[in-house]
Amino acid sequence: MKICIQPVGEVDREVLEFLEKQLGKLFGECKILKPMDIPSEAYNPLRDQFNSTVILRKLPTTCDVTLGVTEVDLYADNLNFVFGEAELFGRRAIISLKRLRQEFYGLPEDKELLKVRALKEAIHEIGHVLGLEHCKGRCVMRFSNSIVEVDMKDWWFCESCLKKLSKISI
Repeated sequence: MKICIQPVGEVDREVLEFLEKQLGKLFGECKILKPMDIPSEAYNPLRDQFNSTVILRKLPTTCDVTLGVTEVDLYADNLNFVFGEAELFGRRAIISLKRLRQEFYGLPEDKELLKVRALKEAIHEIGHVLGLEHCKGRCVMRFSNSIVEVDMKDWWFCESCLKKLSKISI
């Protein structure tokens, strides 16, 4: 499977390269595309956030999976924020590093923790693209409504989710 990482706006290069390496090991092939601008129509000035769905729909579909990565704060309809969003059985997903950073919570920067969190959310959203829904266990597919929940879940699929993936033709 070929995964393309699409930087949306200015994105931390070290995190992008970490994701490229890890996702390549896990899923087959991975490459970083040239950055694209953040679509201005995605910005909601009343919320001072960007609509993840608007950005998601602007991502290219030239790869098996295109993972958008951005630094801006994302939200989706009826949610205060999202760490990411994906097209279930589609080809596109997006994650935001904004709320995965320790600095967002007034804590000192921790680049290694940021990378692990970004990897978890990337795998989670790729799981949705591959057809997985949320899982109840500590699996990477568990829904995360807070950074504590991101930290508590595993970075890979549980046995049940792996079994479901094996039945899906990729």
